[in-house]
Amino acid sequence: MTSLWTAFDIAAAVDGEVFGDFAANGVAFDSREVGPGDLFVAMKGETTDGHRFVNGAFAAGAAGALVSDPVDGPHVRVADTAAALDALGRAARARTAAKIIGVTGSVGKTGTKEALFAALDRAAPGRAHRSLKSYNNHVGVPLSLARMPAATRFGIFEMGMSAAGELAALTRIVRPHVAIVTAIAPAHSAFFASEEAIADAKGEIFQGLEPGGTAIIPYDSPHRDRLIAAARPFAERIWTFGRGEGADVRAREAVRGPRGTLIAAVLPGAELTFTLAPPGDHWVSNAMAVIAAVHAVDGDLAAAGLALADMAGLAGRGRRVIAPVEGGEALVIDESYNANPASMAATIALLGEEPAERRIAVLGDMRELGEKSPLFHASLAQPLVRAGVDFALLVGPEMAALANELEGRIDFAHVPDAAAALDRLDGLIEAGDAVLIKGSNAIGLARLVDHFGSGAVAAGNMPCST
Repeated sequence: MTSLWTAFDIAAAVDGEVFGDFAANGVAFDSREVGPGDLFVAMKGETTDGHRFVNGAFAAGAAGALVSDPVDGPHVRVADTAAALDALGRAARARTAAKIIGVTGSVGKTGTKEALFAALDRAAPGRAHRSLKSYNNHVGVPLSLARMPAATRFGIFEMGMSAAGELAALTRIVRPHVAIVTAIAPAHSAFFASEEAIADAKGEIFQGLEPGGTAIIPYDSPHRDRLIAAARPFAERIWTFGRGEGADVRAREAVRGPRGTLIAAVLPGAELTFTLAPPGDHWVSNAMAVIAAVHAVDGDLAAAGLALADMAGLAGRGRRVIAPVEGGEALVIDESYNANPASMAATIALLGEEPAERRIAVLGDMRELGEKSPLFHASLAQPLVRAGVDFALLVGPEMAALANELEGRIDFAHVPDAAAALDRLDGLIEAGDAVLIKGSNAIGLARLVDHFGSGAVAAGNMPCST
């Protein structure tokens, strides 16, 4: 098998010096994730220095290291490893003939990225590549690029931001042929004056489009025209997607059934009927973005439809598990990785559609919402009431606004943190319950999922909503 990088390839890409030849088949900057044959990149941060973990990386099987200080073992030495990782990512992008798709948005970008990978890998097994986890920042994007084999046919990269200008820098590294904005919502509102400012920052993704590139934009968004204006100077082709009659790629029909949603989609010059496994209107929209991108890179639409029928939820982003409880089993819906007002409302609505003895919502703080945070939290009261939620467990200080709004409307409890939530849930969950667990990752609600998930089994498909 051809190696991903040789020591001399790396040195040429990053302007480094080789100390001991080696060949690497993977790239990692977290020593805990190093596997046999990997290149370990020793990054220097404000609180730690990756050079402290070089020996451990070699013990875990690393083939070589990218360092700025002398170390034992085969390595390439550079002046700055962060700059070198950027350069390695650029070199990986430059050497491939792959069609590249960039994905951003306030909600839906990770799920859309995973669905795109499944759709493209279905038709070209082993020739599709995507960023893993949510590696979507100034370190994760070049790392994901550096991991891409030269023979890749399709590359899908998630890009995130928390400030204006960040996406402009990332997209110029990725240089996508297709750039998608999934949706605009008040995520990271603490860093932006308005949703319009968030839309402008997300619209920076179009600045890196390759000549002849395609911009894919949510038709049903109130910021549609703003995004189209941002794309126009850089995109040869602009396609909108969604449910609206005027969308270029739209779901003409979407009928919910026991095995998913049957969708009849209309595209420029094509039609496609397929079943979408993850439920929810937001996933119908995500699926339109997926098939638009597949069509834009001349992918196999039929294979994409089959892949969307098989989509399963991701841990922390829609995975469903059946958890053993006293007297039987309960459904746990794991949305513990992230949360913002739009994704909260969408997943609460889905909880309301679950056939269950009781519907229980465990909701953690939504972070980075700025001065409007109390209003955004309080606004979740109506979705909870509308969904027929029987009990809400609110976790974290910012949930106080929702607690005030729920007084006299539904049963609830408000606790300070995940540890207290775990204590409160013990003995509460009964056979036949459906339990949604969702909050910003910093709240730590994943530990609740882990607690109930021990001995649990997968339970079908659920959307990745954030």
